[in-house]
Amino acid sequence: MKAAIYARYSSDNQREESIEAQVRAIKEYADKNGIIITKVYTDEAKSATTDNRPKFLEMIKDSEFRLFDAVIVHKLDRFSRDRYDSAYYKRVLKKNGVRLISVLEHLDDSPESIILESVLQGMAEYYSKNLAREVMKGMKETALQCKHTGGIPPLGYNVDPETKKYVVNADEAKAVKIIFEMYAEGFGYNQIIDKLNCLGYKTKIGRTFGKNSLSEILRNEKYIGIFVFNKVPKMIDGKRNSHITKSPDEIIKIDNGVPAIIDKETFDKVAKRMLCNKRNATNKAKEPYILSGKILCGSCGSAMIGHTSYAGRNKTKYSTYNCGTRYRNKQCKMKNISKDFIEDITLTEIKNKILNPTSIKSLTKKLIAYYEKMMDSNTDELKDLEKRLKEIQFEIDNIVEAISKGMFHISFKEKMDNLEAEKNKISNYINEIKATMNSSELNEKLIEQYLIKDIKAINEKSANDLKTIINTYVESVFVYDDKVEINLILFFVHINGGGEGNRTPVRKSSN
Repeated sequence: MKAAIYARYSSDNQREESIEAQVRAIKEYADKNGIIITKVYTDEAKSATTDNRPKFLEMIKDSEFRLFDAVIVHKLDRFSRDRYDSAYYKRVLKKNGVRLISVLEHLDDSPESIILESVLQGMAEYYSKNLAREVMKGMKETALQCKHTGGIPPLGYNVDPETKKYVVNADEAKAVKIIFEMYAEGFGYNQIIDKLNCLGYKTKIGRTFGKNSLSEILRNEKYIGIFVFNKVPKMIDGKRNSHITKSPDEIIKIDNGVPAIIDKETFDKVAKRMLCNKRNATNKAKEPYILSGKILCGSCGSAMIGHTSYAGRNKTKYSTYNCGTRYRNKQCKMKNISKDFIEDITLTEIKNKILNPTSIKSLTKKLIAYYEKMMDSNTDELKDLEKRLKEIQFEIDNIVEAISKGMFHISFKEKMDNLEAEKNKISNYINEIKATMNSSELNEKLIEQYLIKDIKAINEKSANDLKTIINTYVESVFVYDDKVEINLILFFVHINGGGEGNRTPVRKSSN
């Protein structure tokens, strides 16, 4: 087997050595299991709560070219701490014929393993969000003192290295004044950009100005002396959407907290014009099709694809899953099926068959048994490592004793250096395994809470949560003319048509 290594460290209590330790442990695992390492991908100081990691995305892209058969991580939370991202990118790897292997979490393809992995990722996601909450507390204290809370300061400002407060950058402030004055006088974005480019001004990161950068500047209250913190929410991809603001009780605003560059009269004039120019755009957000990648045509085996259309005098919206073959070349006669219907019955079957009180109790016991078996594997590895550590120490002690008796040989130094290096390597690996075993400790109550949380997500119909739930519990969904077959991870369900299961009629709608 050929494999790629993926390792990362975030800035929370970790250092570059963390990546070295991960890579070393993965290479030892690969040697032990006869796996050839073809490439190493590392992201330094990158959070796993988002997929905005250059080497991670490069690794996902490279998986298309079959450069490796597996991706090995030291622990699952190195791959992703976001359950939705993890499920999505694991599916991309699987589609490309690539496995994901964790050195410290010995998971396989069994149903228990698939669900346990979801629980472990849920725990990692909780840890990450809890850590972010604690970090936010500290940042709010900094913000209340009107000090810089991180990131790149706005155009027109620098950060005083001693006080950590904003100070005016005189050259950049000239560009800010041009932007506000021209817009207030009725000039458009293109005219303002041409003027800035003609005068040689650049954005804070050295690029030419664009419409988005101008829009952000014109809305920034710091330019009239108001210190603002926690105004813009972070989206699911980890980026911030400046077009959306948080509720007023979450935002910190302090008058005269920043030296003003623009007078309030000009700022208000700009704000009024921006409000007048604002167009009421129709929300064109894509319809979430949570069964994408799982739902297949029972007639030709092709993947069914989500499709939204509008018909009739009132432009009634129809959301359906259509056979991919029929959609592309009309070579299949399978009719489309209502999105709401097929998604609802699939989620209902998950609740009825897997997430009911009796099944949760049974499944929890299975997961605990599987988890303990997984931990036993780590324990056995720990015993082997500790045994080897004692052997190394015994060899070191013998050399030291020989030297103390005057029996010195030039080869002793090289031998001692090698033994000490191996001792340090094994000691570090032992500490990592122990830390993982302590931090990953599961119990029945904790697992039950995570399974019950999935019931709540189904009831609340949160699109991202539902997609994760589908990836966790559903193997595939086949749609036929007279029945639907739902292959859950632990069960097989027939809905209408020969065989066991419910006799719910399969309602199909066409455009």
